[in-house]
Amino acid sequence: MTTTEGIASAPTVTASKPSSGRLSRILRRPEAGAAAGTALVFVFFAAFGLHAGFLDTGGYVSWLAVAAELGIVALAVGMLMIAGEFDLSVGSVVAASSMIVAVPVAQFGWPLWLAIVLALAFGVLIGLINGLLVVTTGLPSFIVTLVTLFAVAGAALSVSRTVAGTTTVSVSTSGFAHDLFAGHVGSFNVSLIWWLAVAAIGQYLLQSTGFGNWVFSIGGDLETARLNGVPVRTVKLRLYMYSGFSAALVGVIQAVEFNNADVTRGQSFVFEAIVAAVVGGSLLSGGYGSVVGIVFGTMTYSIVSVGIYYTGWNPDLVQLFVGVLLFVAVVGNNFVRRLALSRP
Repeated sequence: MTTTEGIASAPTVTASKPSSGRLSRILRRPEAGAAAGTALVFVFFAAFGLHAGFLDTGGYVSWLAVAAELGIVALAVGMLMIAGEFDLSVGSVVAASSMIVAVPVAQFGWPLWLAIVLALAFGVLIGLINGLLVVTTGLPSFIVTLVTLFAVAGAALSVSRTVAGTTTVSVSTSGFAHDLFAGHVGSFNVSLIWWLAVAAIGQYLLQSTGFGNWVFSIGGDLETARLNGVPVRTVKLRLYMYSGFSAALVGVIQAVEFNNADVTRGQSFVFEAIVAAVVGGSLLSGGYGSVVGIVFGTMTYSIVSVGIYYTGWNPDLVQLFVGVLLFVAVVGNNFVRRLALSRP
């Protein structure tokens, strides 16, 4: 009887191991907690905002429009965080790039495409400057990019007032360039396509190329990476240039989409991008994170910030709900990660 029971029970034990192993591997992924957080906040607002149309097409369009623009910046900032660096200058680059599009077109009659090229080149230049300052001075990137944040904001404000006489410039756009950056795919803004494209490229680079391995190794242990021949300087320069380009791209999208530019627009991206990356599973200390996780983190933030208006609650409580729900998402993300890492 004992032998029979032992034989009967053996398949049960053996069959459970692969399932447990797969679950453990899933939970170890950086995006595991982020996906759970996104599902949680979506269900929450779907329940409380159902009467106001949160699940209607308009609801999806609203929060995905916010997610797309934030997501483009958050992916670049998140990749820098994985490498152990920060970029706080993105807010000013977004605003300055939108002004670079609007002022030449509105004041001097430039072709829209030429102003867009100039704006994107400006973003890459600011990223290059940030990268060079970080790798040559050895100063913390938080300080370097904070300086750039204020410098670019001040320059944009001064130039705008000198050239246009105002800090807000209206611009009329049309043609292919307009459709490329401010068109629609069905009911959704074309910025959603830009976001998905950037995410796909980022996912490929981080998970399927040697460059991605370099990014993780630099964030995990900078000195060890350098001793193993990782081109630290080159990797950081490219990441900062990509961050500047991404911020400029969002500035272009906003200028063309809203038909105006404002030197104060975009400053919220400074911390929203970091929050989205952290909610998405990226560590502030570097060496850990994923593109998919950052996408989920961006969705979580956008659902919370937009979904609150569908509940019918006092809008004065928006920031309170945003803070509480984001805190819950971050804590849940960290809990899932610790639980996974505690498994053998």
